[in-house]
Order: sequence, then structure tokens, then C-alpha cells
Amino acid sequence: MKIELLAPAGNPEKLKMAIIYGADAVYLAGPRFGLRAGAGNFTLEEMKEGIKFAHERNRKVYVTMNIIPHNEDFEGMEDYIALVSDLGADAVIVSDLGVLSAVREVNPSIPVHISTQANVTNYKSAMLYKKLGASRIIAARELSLQELSFIHQQVPDIEIEAFVHGAMCISYSGRCLLSSFMCGRDANRGDCAQSCRWKYYLVEEKRPGEYYPIIEDERGTFILNSKDLCMLEYIPELVKAGVTSFKIEGRMKSSFYVSTVVRAYRRALDAYMNDPGNYVFRQEWLDEVSKVSHRSFTTGFFFNKPGADSQNYGTSSYIQSHEFVGIVLSYNETDKTALIEQRNRVFSGEEIEIVQPEGRDIRMIISDMRDIDGNRIESTPHPQMKYTLKVPEPVIPYSILRKKI
Repeated sequence: MKIELLAPAGNPEKLKMAIIYGADAVYLAGPRFGLRAGAGNFTLEEMKEGIKFAHERNRKVYVTMNIIPHNEDFEGMEDYIALVSDLGADAVIVSDLGVLSAVREVNPSIPVHISTQANVTNYKSAMLYKKLGASRIIAARELSLQELSFIHQQVPDIEIEAFVHGAMCISYSGRCLLSSFMCGRDANRGDCAQSCRWKYYLVEEKRPGEYYPIIEDERGTFILNSKDLCMLEYIPELVKAGVTSFKIEGRMKSSFYVSTVVRAYRRALDAYMNDPGNYVFRQEWLDEVSKVSHRSFTTGFFFNKPGADSQNYGTSSYIQSHEFVGIVLSYNETDKTALIEQRNRVFSGEEIEIVQPEGRDIRMIISDMRDIDGNRIESTPHPQMKYTLKVPEPVIPYSILRKKI
């Protein structure tokens, strides 16, 4: 049985990094009809190039059309569906029956995945979507492994995709009204302001100006601020429950985040699928995903209903032990140097780690950096500047340079 590792693609670079670091498929939004207006949506030309890049490597691209539309949102939708189909998208992700109907009318053959926004929480819904032509459901985040297993048993011919890693939206599978109410930005039409991450205090009607923290914390609280989902340690349980696509959240995350998390899940998933009977989880995989920007981890609803320990009551700040400082563009065998594009500043004498898509990682002290003209430099002060770095052994393009914070 093939288990798919599905990664977010917030822009063309992230798409490439996700695929190079081991994703079987990516999901992205085009210029319209997606739920992440600020997530670096692809232009049609970028989508075309991204699909071409993926298909050349036998990977897939799924395009989100998962808004919860109002009447006016259907204007131009049929033309857009035709364009996405012509570009070669491997599936579209929808949450609304009207959008599903429009997709089927324009292109009856393109696979349709039912978004988590559709709140599929039972086998009857899965069965109906299958009858309507869907090939996959993206399970509601409220489901346990036991519930997912039951859906799989009752509807074995529909694929089950489930979020396994990333931020948790505190609303019913993402159907949130808080953003609309607080600042007029409709989360269900792609414009979420993440109001759930703001600080909140309680004010009593007859005591204006007196603000009370909702819990005993003088700094306030984040009442809707979930920890991040992480199921890296529970791959066997997910597979046994019938999950066929492991979905990583994070189209607004960095290339560093996407590549690091994808690589860790790729290694863990391959280790299990290659020899399930002798599978042993390796702590280094969890250590890796802990190096990128994240909140503390939770297993969400998979094993039981989340309690107080699944919330971050004191802060919405992220945890991060390492910083993304550069990406390898090419390697010169003659002078043993790598051409680097800067992401954050580094200095001569600092220790860095080169994280490669394949093979072992390399730790080194920076001792010979030069600008494009060959002049020796002691730091990389300019954003996204290109420079060369003497490295102790060959490195692969798209390798990532990181340093401990």
C-alpha cells in the first residue's frame, strides 16, 4: 500500500523544496478560490511551471478551491476550472457542494478531494461524497484514529487524507467566524486575520477599564491558541487506521520549515513502510522538526479529546533553535566551493550545518566566504545576496544552511 506524503507549497521555491526533500505531492492555491489569501498564491504561469516541475519528477500537484462561496464568488469559476485542468493539476480540493458541482460540469474526469472545511466526521458523509464523484476526503481535524479507522472500514474505496503536522485552527475544522466578527476579514473566503492568536481579557459591564485575565496569568492569555500538531511518532497508528495521505500544514511557513519537516516525515515513513515489523522510531527525526519555528506539540484529537495541556495559555510565541541562513544554488568541483543565496546573516568563524536532501549533513566552521567578484568577506549583510563558500565535501543543490540561534 502506497502512503502519500503531502506538503504545502506557498510559492514556487517552497514547491521545489517540498518535492526535492521527499514529498509525493504538494497542495497550492492559485490566484482565486483558495482559503489562504495571504499564503503566497501562485499565478497561473507559476502554477504551470510548478506542475511541470512536479510531473517531471513523478510527483503530484493539488489545487485548492476550498472557499465557502457566496453567490458572486461563482463568477469566472468555470473558466478557472478549465484553466486549472488544462495546466495538468492532479486534483482540486473543494469544500462546497456548489463548487463540486461546477467542477464536475466543466471536467468530469479531474479527481476531486473534499476539504477538511467540509467537516467530514462520519462514514455516511464519506459514502455520499464518493457517490458524488470524490476520490478522497480530507478528514475533519476533530476525528480520532478510531473514528478514521471506522470510516475506512465502511468506505474502503475512498482515500483518507489527514493533517499530521502543523498549526491547529481552533474552530470547527476551520469554519471560523472570529476573524469576520473582529475585523471584517472572512476566514472562510481566504482572508483570515488569525484573531484566535490575539490576547484576550475579560471586562465586566459595570467596571469599564478594568481588565481581567481569563486565567491566572498577569500577561493575559491566548484562549484559542492551540499547540502545533505533530504525529511523527505515530506513523504506524496512522497507517493502521487507514490514512493514505499524510498532510503537512504550513503554506505560510518558510522553505526551511517545509524542507525540514518533509525530510523528517519522509525518513520516518520510509523506515516504517520498508520494514513495519522491525520499525523503531528515531528521536533524531523529532529533534529535526523541533529545530524549525513551531509551537509546543500536541497529538490533537487522534487519541483523545484535547485538554488544557493542548493549549498555549501564556504566549503565542514560536520556539526555534536554528535559523535558516542560506540555500545552495550550485557546487563547483574545481575549487570546492558552493554558490549560496543568503537568507539570514552569517559571519566568518561561525559554525553552520549544511542539511542535504539526500546523504549526510555537514557541520563546518565558516572560514572562506567570497562575494561574486571573488573578494573575501567576513559576513553576508545584504538580503538574498549570492556568495561562495569553501566546503569540506561536495554538496547538493537546494541544500539548506542553518545555524544554531
